[in-house]
Amino acid sequence: MLRSVILAASRSSQVERLVATAPYTRDVVRRFVAGAATDDALRATRGLVDDGLAVTLDHLGEDTVRPEQATATRDEYLKLLKMLGDAGLTPAAEVSVKLSALGQMFDEQLAYDNARAICAAADAAGTTVTLDMEDHTTTDSTLEVLSRLRKDFPSTGAVLQAYLRRTESDCRELSSAGSRVRLCKGAYKEPESVAYQSAREVDKSYVRCMNILMSGDGYPMLATHDPRMIAIGEDRARWFDRGPERFEFQMLYGIRPEEQARLAGEGHTVRTYVPYGDEWYGYLMRRLAERPANLVFFGRALISKK
Repeated sequence: MLRSVILAASRSSQVERLVATAPYTRDVVRRFVAGAATDDALRATRGLVDDGLAVTLDHLGEDTVRPEQATATRDEYLKLLKMLGDAGLTPAAEVSVKLSALGQMFDEQLAYDNARAICAAADAAGTTVTLDMEDHTTTDSTLEVLSRLRKDFPSTGAVLQAYLRRTESDCRELSSAGSRVRLCKGAYKEPESVAYQSAREVDKSYVRCMNILMSGDGYPMLATHDPRMIAIGEDRARWFDRGPERFEFQMLYGIRPEEQARLAGEGHTVRTYVPYGDEWYGYLMRRLAERPANLVFFGRALISKK
């Protein structure tokens, strides 16, 4: 019920205006979003890299329905990658890209062409790209674009969502040598026919998927703030004899920074997912809807750094 309410609020312009004008909003947004401009993203990236963390940057965008919007998103990523390279922040910093922001909803070829241009810019800058995953209706399309991109840019990363019933099979398909796979729990409201509905079932699926990836030949990227999943990830790394160069943890900007520092201090690779841009509202609401428990994480993050 709470998840449905949050998702409904994410689509409400009235709620967005209310949140955007609330006196506390600026401090909340600043904590979880690097800023609106490319310079803000670079500033946050440099601070994190100086602290021993890796970074993936996401330019926030919603409702891309016209080719010129997709082109503008592509051009922002090209600008960002050039600035990251010039600043010497690669390869510690990569970028995360949503194909929907590049035109996937109305022209898959356009989305591929835009993503290919971003991958080429990333390669020139000495880094790489991860394709974010969205709702289940786009999974096949996203994996098809990934397959095409990997022919020329084999380090392009995939994202798989543990709450989807198909994901164990996808993990097996994508656990080959050189394959970078971010495993997360899932961020969209999905029908029971395609997705596990209870937190317990999603957690069990996450562990099964983690075992597949950690026992494979690829490069697992464990995206979670859940202390139990982190502990299991550390255990699985020992079990499968994976050193810190053969997998990584990923967490959101502003969430559990002390835990990120702890893991990095113990020699793990920790990558912080850093969003930036004007379209912060949809991002925050999706993160809250992803798991209602994230309300607790966000609340604690405002008063604690653990």
